[in-house]
Amino acid sequence: MPSFGSDYLAGCHPAILERLIASNLEQTPGYGLDPYCASARAKIRAAIGDENADVHFLVGGTQTNAIVIAHILRPHQGVIAAEAAHIATHETGAIEAAGHKVLVLPSTDGKLTAAQVQDFFTQYYAASDIQEHIVQPGMVYISQPTELGTVYSRAELAALAQVCRRHSLPLFVDGARLGYALHPEVSDVTLADLATLSDVFYIGGTKCGALFGEAVVITRDACKPYFRATMKQHGGLLAKGRLLGIQFDVLFTDDLYTRICHDAIAHARRIRNAFEARGIAFYGASTTNQQFPILPEAEAARFIRDYGFAAYWPAENGQQIVRYCTSWATTAAEVEALLAAI
Repeated sequence: MPSFGSDYLAGCHPAILERLIASNLEQTPGYGLDPYCASARAKIRAAIGDENADVHFLVGGTQTNAIVIAHILRPHQGVIAAEAAHIATHETGAIEAAGHKVLVLPSTDGKLTAAQVQDFFTQYYAASDIQEHIVQPGMVYISQPTELGTVYSRAELAALAQVCRRHSLPLFVDGARLGYALHPEVSDVTLADLATLSDVFYIGGTKCGALFGEAVVITRDACKPYFRATMKQHGGLLAKGRLLGIQFDVLFTDDLYTRICHDAIAHARRIRNAFEARGIAFYGASTTNQQFPILPEAEAARFIRDYGFAAYWPAENGQQIVRYCTSWATTAAEVEALLAAI
């Protein structure tokens, strides 16, 4: 049966596998200093419109978040994030394990607002007599899209960037599912906008067509020096770096990265429409490939068992919030099978 449990369950796009096989016996320099990584960097810089950006390749999202945050923060600083943020809920305390506190703010939709962040800074600076006793905010972390499938508009992102720059703090955007937020009907934020408005962001590959891999893009000059040293110290500098470079080189050829993620949005909406036609409500306001129907417990158990849906939050009053994900690899036939079950 098809599984809609997550967007990283399939392997990789066939074009990536073909290139990996074709280059398998080549011998290239290690640690991302090979021609494939160089080509991928050039294509990413062209896509974001910033020839001066630093681009680095890492294996997975948790590793990427931990390394970026450890690289930027001083020992006495923490990172501001929404309470539903991945670094606060699903990374086993990876940030805290490196000595930095995640400073969570409440959010019903998974997003931070510029006003929230400004209020946090105001409260911190107002506590001037005890600042040496409390964690200093050192950067701001957001996701595009969020853990709840919501997205930032360009205006929202610009407002956050303005607050961060007012306080000289980096804005870091987690783009693990970025490909699904680049659909023009989902958000007006483009790769070029991310390069302009954030200081560091990453382009997720693991959930968007690659076997594994994330591409970190650093646009703020102050964050660039010695990032590779931080990667090495945290076990993130892959010896066979070309395995990452090849994948992003393929994904950023002929706009493959965004094209293969577009169908996932259409599939997710078809499934949502089918549930809604049966009177099923949804949790939150996701417009991306993650959707959260609220099902009777028995039906939730059925879709979890037969279609890989994930259980989200404990059941209450006979209802269960579940999550389904479409992906770059979801087929029309798989969607039709699910629609029939609905």
